Amino acid sequence: MCSRFNKSTEAKTSSSLESRLNFLTINRNIKLAKFAGFCYGVKRAVDTVTKLKQENPDKNVYILGELIHNAYVISELQKLGIITINSISELPANASGYCVIRSHGAAPEIFNSLQKTGLEIIDLTCPDVKKVQQKAIELAKSDYYVIIVGKAEHPEVEAIYANAKQWSDKVAVINSKEQIYNIKDALRQHKKIGVVVQTTQRITTLNEIMAELTPFAKELLIYNTICQSTSMRQQEAVELSKDSDLMIVAGSKNSANTTHLAEILKNIVKTIHIENVEELKNYNSLIKDAARIGITAGASTPQTIIDNVIKYIKEE
Repeated sequence: MCSRFNKSTEAKTSSSLESRLNFLTINRNIKLAKFAGFCYGVKRAVDTVTKLKQENPDKNVYILGELIHNAYVISELQKLGIITINSISELPANASGYCVIRSHGAAPEIFNSLQKTGLEIIDLTCPDVKKVQQKAIELAKSDYYVIIVGKAEHPEVEAIYANAKQWSDKVAVINSKEQIYNIKDALRQHKKIGVVVQTTQRITTLNEIMAELTPFAKELLIYNTICQSTSMRQQEAVELSKDSDLMIVAGSKNSANTTHLAEILKNIVKTIHIENVEELKNYNSLIKDAARIGITAGASTPQTIIDNVIKYIKEE
């Protein structure tokens, strides 16, 4: 078996993290993770869409699907006159202006359909997600059985799958080692397996799947495409949790990277996952009883929500 799983990225991330583990101390009881809130790809998407509308106030700006997974941000964009649609069929006849591809990316057929509408396409797919799509395409073209580690219903994974699928029928999405056995016969027959990963996945999930997948392959090519921001955010939150009585994770419940943060931390210390400051009212007793509180937030959580969480805790 040929295995080309490169762990150097993980080692570099750990080294970089150690040099930056200087948590922002709000007061003696509250610490905020530095890797909390918008990542590069999310900030780029939000800033670009906002600027696009400000510079073109008389033109329509549509976003196909939620730009990012955060209800507050979507609401703020709507106030600016930016329109979120769930499918191309929702576009009015003879629509004009711009249509934005969100940070999660889109299937090739979506781009083809949009080109026929006459709208100008603004592709704001996260650069890290673009890399995963390209790696999946390369594997499919090279006759690997392509496995995407991630949640099948997540828009990022749907787009990766669609990009690989245009080149090969041998593509599958799995999110746990148990799901390998749903495709075990195909894997044994093909022998040549290539793997990419949803950018917001947990490294532990990838490692578990790799250990179970190895016996099925004569050749195994693995691209660890978990983005560095996700890895740093998770590792930093774990370190912060070790010195906390309570961890608060701020971010949308349908945000993959935020829910993974909460899942990881719940195995270490008492953890609260909230979408907004109003939800903290349900946990007043926990907050009051905690001598040391750590705060982190998902990659799609705006600074406004983080600031409101800190303010609320300081006043309790």
